[in-house]
Amino acid sequence: MSSPAVLPAGRRRGRPGYDLASVLAVAVELFNERGYDGTSMRDLAARLGIAKSAIYHHVAGKEELLSLALDRALDGLAAVTSRADALPAPAVERLEYLVRGSVEVLEAESPYVTLLLRVRGNTDVERAALAKRRAFDRFVAELITEAVRDGDIRPDADAMITARLLFGLVNSIVEWYRPDRREETAPLADAVCALAFDGLRARHREPFSSGSRSAGPGRPAAAGPG
Repeated sequence: MSSPAVLPAGRRRGRPGYDLASVLAVAVELFNERGYDGTSMRDLAARLGIAKSAIYHHVAGKEELLSLALDRALDGLAAVTSRADALPAPAVERLEYLVRGSVEVLEAESPYVTLLLRVRGNTDVERAALAKRRAFDRFVAELITEAVRDGDIRPDADAMITARLLFGLVNSIVEWYRPDRREETAPLADAVCALAFDGLRARHREPFSSGSRSAGPGRPAAAGPG
């Protein structure tokens, strides 16, 4: 998923040292810093230290860079979705596979996924990307609905709300994840899946009774039948 972008057939390589992959990486960095609308080709040329004309050896313009960047994130998610859909397993296991794979895509392609999550639909390229994200949300909701029918997810779970909450958790990783600062711990995907599917509460003690919950601090629980 993190392999360099491939040059389309017939496209020239421009100045030595600046292939399409490196131009795209710097463009995504700027789009994330300043916003797509707030970044110009002049800004990109200045960051690269080259003339604008050298960039046009690679792409037709800024919108093509945005399209390539969003496709890089979407292609990774599409591959994980296809594998999850084809997995011969119950829906809840396919859902966990999808969450795990999505976290791994985010780790591998963090700047590109960050950009995908920030698009607002102001251009045709952005609207197409948002349509693919909505299709992904629907697929997640369908898995949740199936898992509810199987009895593997609580029956009062609203499928679309649960899908958005679940991937809200996954997507929030882009706001704090820094691979160079990550300590040597369990894989991030393991931590996300443990929290999402097992919860926070330890299972080594019984939950409070309804009487205990109704009692405030310093007050005894209501007495049961004598």
